[in-house]
Order: sequence, then C-alpha cells, then structure tokens
Amino acid sequence: MNQPLVRSSATRPVLLALLLSGAALVASPAMAQDAAPPTEGLTDIIVTATRSSESLSKVAASVSAVSEAALGVGGVKDVASLATAIPNLSVGDQFGVNRIFIRGIGLTSIDLGADGGVAFLQDGAQIARPAAQLSGFYDLERVEVLRGPQGTLYGRSATAGAINLITKRPTEEIDGYVRASYGNYNAVSLEGAVGGPLAGDKLMVRVAGKYDRRDGYGINEFTGQDIDDRNAYAVRGSILAKPAEDLEILISGEYFNEDDSNYAFHYFGPTVQPENALGSLIGGQSLFTVAAAAGRQPNLRNIYSDQEALNQRDGYSFTGTIAWTPGDWDIKSITSYRNFERFNRNDLDGSNANMFGQNNYNETSKTFSQEFVATYRSEKFDALLGAMYFNEELFGSVRVPLTNLGVLFGLPANTFDGANYLQFGTVNIDAIGVYAQGSYALTDKLKLTAGGRFSHEKRKGVGTFDFLGGVNTDKAKGWNAFTPTVTLNYQASDATLVYASVTRGFKSGVINVGSRNDVINPEYVWSYEVGLKTTTADRKLQANIAGFYMDYTDLQVGFVDASSVVTTVNAASARNYGIEAELRAKPVPGLTLELFGTYLSAKYRQFTSGDYRQGFAQVNLAGNRLSNAPEFSFRAGANYDILIGSAGKLNARAEVNWQDRVFFTEFNNADATQAAYALINAGLRFTSADDKFTVDVWGRNLGNKLVITNNIITAPLFNSVRVGSLAPPRTFGVTFGANF
Repeated sequence: MNQPLVRSSATRPVLLALLLSGAALVASPAMAQDAAPPTEGLTDIIVTATRSSESLSKVAASVSAVSEAALGVGGVKDVASLATAIPNLSVGDQFGVNRIFIRGIGLTSIDLGADGGVAFLQDGAQIARPAAQLSGFYDLERVEVLRGPQGTLYGRSATAGAINLITKRPTEEIDGYVRASYGNYNAVSLEGAVGGPLAGDKLMVRVAGKYDRRDGYGINEFTGQDIDDRNAYAVRGSILAKPAEDLEILISGEYFNEDDSNYAFHYFGPTVQPENALGSLIGGQSLFTVAAAAGRQPNLRNIYSDQEALNQRDGYSFTGTIAWTPGDWDIKSITSYRNFERFNRNDLDGSNANMFGQNNYNETSKTFSQEFVATYRSEKFDALLGAMYFNEELFGSVRVPLTNLGVLFGLPANTFDGANYLQFGTVNIDAIGVYAQGSYALTDKLKLTAGGRFSHEKRKGVGTFDFLGGVNTDKAKGWNAFTPTVTLNYQASDATLVYASVTRGFKSGVINVGSRNDVINPEYVWSYEVGLKTTTADRKLQANIAGFYMDYTDLQVGFVDASSVVTTVNAASARNYGIEAELRAKPVPGLTLELFGTYLSAKYRQFTSGDYRQGFAQVNLAGNRLSNAPEFSFRAGANYDILIGSAGKLNARAEVNWQDRVFFTEFNNADATQAAYALINAGLRFTSADDKFTVDVWGRNLGNKLVITNNIITAPLFNSVRVGSLAPPRTFGVTFGANF
C-alpha cells in the first residue's frame, strides 16, 4: 500500500555528478586573487540579514538577496515566486496560509495556531502568522533569505532559516515611481510610491501603495463563478526623522485588504475509495465524475462544488525603528504592532453534494514585539547584543456544519443538521529572548565568531472542541532553550572566504486553537555547515558553495487522524544534508549569467504513524523523504543589456527553474506528490536613456505547467480524498513604468 515513487538508480549518480562538477568548478583556486572590482564586473550587495550591514560576499553563512531590479510583476512579484530565485527554497500556499520550506523544513501542520520553521520579518519585525505573510510585497529595496537554522540571531520559528523584506525608506530628494500592468486573466496591477523631504534632511516622508485585480485562474463548474481570482490593495506610509547626526527615527504604518475567491480547495481525486463513493450517497457529483460523463479529462484548475470559495482578509501594522550610532556602537530599537484577520471558506468533500464539507476558518491575530540590538565594531573585535519580547493574542475557529451526516449511520440524513465540528478558542503566546555574539580576529585572515541565545516561550490555550460531544481544551505550558553558534571563517584574500559553522535551532512548542491535540513539544536541530565564497580578480565570475548536515529531533508533523481530527505530533527525528552551488558570471559587458544547483537528502530517521491507505495501521516511516524536499533542483538564467543608440537600452532576460519530485505527506504515496517539472520565465524591458520610463513585456510559466504546490489527504469522513493548491498557470502581460 505504501508506494514511494523513486528515480531510477542510474539517474541519481548522473545528477549528483553534475552538481559536484559544478561545485568543483566554483571552488577553483584560480579565482582567489586580490584585486579591486572593475567597473564592468559583478556588483556586490549590502545585506543586514546577520543583524549588521555587510557585503553579501563577506557573510560567513548561506545568504541570498533579491535586489530591487529583480522585483516586480514580471519578476519576483510575491512570496511564492521567491522560490525561482533562491536555492533550496519552496513556497506553496495552503488555502491562504504561507507554506515556506528551506532545505526541506517548513510548515506541515494544517491546524490553527501552527508556526512555520522559517522566521518571516519585515524591516526586522517578525510577522508570526503564516497567513499574514502574503501581503507586503511592494515598494521593496530587497529581500534577504538566510538558509539554515538561525537560533542565535532570530530564535523562535527559525529552525529552517529566515526571510526579511526590506522596504524602501524616505529619501532626502523627491522621488517616486508608478507602474501599471495589464496581463491575461484580465489582470490589472497598479503600484506606486512618492517621497521626499518635509524639512530638508531632518524630516522625510514616503507613501506607497499597490492594487491587484484579476479574473480567476479557474471556475466553479457547478455555479459558474470564478475561483483563484484576486481583488486586493495595500498602502504603506513612513516618516523618517533625523534629529541629530547620530540618531534616526523611522515610523511606518501599513494597511492591507483582500476580498475574493482566492485560495480554493482543488480536488485531485480519490485515495482509499472509488471516485465519489461518499457523494453518491446523497446524489453528489465531483469534478472527476462530471468530466468522465462528458468524455473528457478533468481540468484541475476548476472545482465542482456547492460551496463557493470565499477569502476575506485585512490587517494593519505599525513599526517604529530608532537607530542611534554613538562612536563605534550601533544601537537599534524595533517596536511593532500588527493586527490581522481572515475568513476562508472551502469545500472539504470536493463535490456538489450538500453534506458535511463546508469548511469555515476564522483567524484573528494581534501581536506586539519589542527588540533591542546593539553592535560594536573595532579592528579586531566585533560584538552583538540583543533582547526581545514578543506577545500574540490569537483567536481562531474551525466550523464544519454536519449537514446530512446521518447518512453515514443509517439514520435520516438530517439527523445531525444544526450540529458542527467545531474548534473554538484563543491562544496567548509570550516569548522572551536574550542573545549575544562576538567575533575576534585571531589573525589578519582568520576570525572566530561565537554566540548564543536564551529563549523562553509560554503558551496558554482556552477553548472548546465539539464533534458530536464537546470537550474543554484549556491547557498551558512553557519552554526554555539555549541555542549556541560557533563560526570560523578564513578570508584567504579579498576575493575568497572559507567558513565552517555549528548552530543549534529551536522552534517553540505549540498549543493549537480549540484542539484536543496534546501540547506539541518544541523541535530542535543541530546544523553543521561549510562554505566557500570566491570571485575572480576582474569580478567577472563569482561562485558560492555550501555543504550542510542537519540533525532534527522532535520534528513537528501535522495530519488528519483516523477519527477525522486534525492532529500534530513530534516525529522522533530527521536528518537533512546536501550541497548548494551558485555561480554568477559577466563574461562580456551587458551579459549576466546565473546558475544554481542543489542536492538535498531529507529523510526521517525514526517516525511511526498511522497510514490512511492501510486503515491507519501504524507503519515505520524511517527512510521516507520529508514533505516539500526535492532531491535536486536547478536554475539557469541570463540577462543581456542591448544599447539602442541615444534612446536607451533593451534588457532581455530568461530563466528556467527545474525541481525534482516532492511528496506532500510523510508516507511518500503516489496520491500525494508532484512530479519533477521545469518552469520557464522570460521578459524584454526597454529603459529610456534618462531612466525615467520603462516598458516591460513579460511571461511566466511559459510552458503552462500544472504544478501542485500542496496536497493534503482529508478526513476519513470524506473517504480521505485529495485536495490542495496549484501554482499559477501561464501568465503574460506588459508593464509601463515611470520614475521621478
């Protein structure tokens, strides 16, 4: 019954050999030479992912950054499309919940209150709720991604890594932009910003906004209504004050709203029972049975449901940052408040039968955080000190009306009408962290960095669970953790850095909202990494390579159990290891080439769970791959600038992203997988000679690949049918831009 899909044994060595050959190439000693960067070479980028400003090539960690030039409608336009630009990162929404995986670790639970394994921040302030992480992708300076556990610098929810969105700051000169896009699916996107001085260089302001609307990528064939459409807008305002040479105060506020039929449950077919066995009890049909009756294949982008997909969400936030730089110190305070609400409705049974499938999610999150960070730099010694407090008040409910449930018990169909499957309650979270890190130059080339964080987290849940009988779900628990890190880096030359690190990561225990689930214990990881970053003397070739080994204990895994209840457990252990190789080249003026390749082995070492295909009999899953953990992935991209006289320039770009097969459950079954696929994106942009105007023609997923980004197996009540989410189809359009 357990049928893992695997690649032929002949294919694996070939792919691994290709990756290792690339790694050997990027490690070539010929690249390690001291030289000043020439004007035609590759540029470096300053990042703050390690809590201080450093050149990306000097950071002794696996860090990637997406610059402003790559952000926008035709490029990296949202969190999901980050996966096309970052090695070993995959993103797929889970019915409006952001599911980020780095090196095979991320959010697997489908319950309210669950946390991901990737810390997600905007301007240094954490956005805790995964559903709230889908809204702020506009007017950005850059996006930074740290791969691997970040227990010392980021603490909670960072066992896989961290993502930080850096928004644009107000400027001393009046500047701004407007971008207007139109594409297929009648897609309209408007984005713009304007800012400048209110009082010279002492007080500046910036206002930005974005509006997104499109028709649906599919329809509800039963009602004719669009699904996976979008109707959203957001606005952000910020003000920057510089009362003294060494003091800055930045305050920003943001509002977001979306009201549409996005994030629909897509029906992918049966698992343990024949097609539509349950719906036939009361005359229902599914997308598959309707297509079969018409003699055609089902269009998985559509649904066939008596329930319309509903998505309503809004939220607002305020962030205040005070930066004081007395002498060799840089002291920063980051204060944030965020309020987020959402409602989602979908159909669990995947049919037009009016039965117990209407799934209603409500979630309200109010968070407050305060963090202080101080950094000190001298010729031989650097120090970083920090302290943080985080509080979240989370309310949630999951309500499924038990309409027509009586048919399962041989009773009148309406016996339980008016009753509900109901999870209802609140969870209060308090987290405190104190951390310190120091770097000492042992020689002029060798540096030792060591640090650690003490974390305390307490959660208290109050609620009820009702499924033909109510129970109280009140519970509370707290946890302490110490997460150290040690890094040794050798700056062989100005162009070559070699490093090795050991880090411990911690993800807090969980109390799910209104759940009868026991308290879920924290998960921990020890991570070991070695890396090389090097550049040729003329900066026409740049390469990074990292090898890592991660040992997880008490990994948190979520699923639907034999009693049709969402459950999260601690898998005994998992082991992930792999290689990441990145190569950038600028062989001739105007042409930039990029290539990355990854190998990842992410498998359970010890884990026993009930398999839905075997009547929930306990099976040993040791050796099975973790969810969303492709063994291989590759990306190749090219950008070429073509001067067209005094009029301006054309930029032609193209990329192909290939990802290996992934599984969506711990059982590695054939009914919950996405086969290997390649996505092709391309664009052509004209920029005027004065950089004031742009016209961009773009296309994404040009091969129109149908890609499943998430697939869950529903409750036995619905015969464990398959539902999930899809990546966007082929999209194309044109964007007009003006800068001022």
